[in-house]
Amino acid sequence: MIPSRVIIAVCSLALSFALTGVFAQTPSSDATLTANPVFQKNCAKCHGKTAQGRHFGGPSLISHRTIATSADDLRNMINNGKGRMPKYASKLTPEEVDKLVEQIKAQQIKALNKE
Repeated sequence: MIPSRVIIAVCSLALSFALTGVFAQTPSSDATLTANPVFQKNCAKCHGKTAQGRHFGGPSLISHRTIATSADDLRNMINNGKGRMPKYASKLTPEEVDKLVEQIKAQQIKALNKE
């Protein structure tokens, strides 16, 4: 018979692995721009936590001016920088950049629909 301490230890270890897997998942495709950890880590410090821009920082990502920017232009700006914005091509994966662009465009559409 297996001692109960061993069973408890094995169960605890299995539970810790399961919880690690749950909390380490990437955001779902339905996640909003401002909830995206990539946005929070790399973009929010300049564009604001709500993506509405910051005084003396990056512009709003949901203003009328940026709404007119194409997805390809946004992708290019993120990868290669523009003005004071640094390049992120070496810091973000193409998938992360694509997700940011997708979420920026979705946030812009949402803002337009509120008007």
